[in-house]
Amino acid sequence: MSPRIARAAARVRGTLHTLLPVVVYRLLAHEIRALHSLALWVLRRRHQIPEGALTFAYTGPQTAMMYAMVFVSVIETVALAMVIPWPAVHAVLLVIDVYGVVLILALHAACVVRPHIVGPDGSLRIRYGALFDLPVPAATIATARVDRRYPDGRLVRVSADGVLDLAVGSQTTVTVELTEPVKYGRPLGAEGFARTLRFHADDPREAVAALTRVRTDAGVENR
Repeated sequence: MSPRIARAAARVRGTLHTLLPVVVYRLLAHEIRALHSLALWVLRRRHQIPEGALTFAYTGPQTAMMYAMVFVSVIETVALAMVIPWPAVHAVLLVIDVYGVVLILALHAACVVRPHIVGPDGSLRIRYGALFDLPVPAATIATARVDRRYPDGRLVRVSADGVLDLAVGSQTTVTVELTEPVKYGRPLGAEGFARTLRFHADDPREAVAALTRVRTDAGVENR
């Protein structure tokens, strides 16, 4: 991105942030990032993967559901086209339905192109599409282990004792204990601190092994 385009984008973000309520602004920002992710997905590119980093997918539990939602949306669009006799109404609903399908694909694409990352320095970055992004410095990671759990259906849940669950398909498979709390941000802007992180990886054993191996190679001591 050229400096001129970057400055223009920053001005647009600043204007939107000033004019729109915080919740609306964040929802719009998430939507724009999701659509950008769809373009990356089509181009077979991924978002912010450092050189030498290892990546781990987490979309397994939701892929079938996402494509099922796309299928149902397409069937609904075709059905409405057959039963609605008014061209103007049909055109409006067609635009809404097509955009709905695109948005579902974009939300899934955001998860595909934004995997979890184990950095070459032993750091960790856990993500869920364009909605959640938490970088964890290597020095704050004490232990990592495979640990399958089934929290409730919310994307992000934080308990009173500082345990953060980032669930996919209502499950987590990796638990990371920290030496000190890290700051996180919820999708709509609320912030807090977590001392233990639980998240889903499609291959949790490999994710834990990679995190342990990279931290050892980087000379990061477990505390």
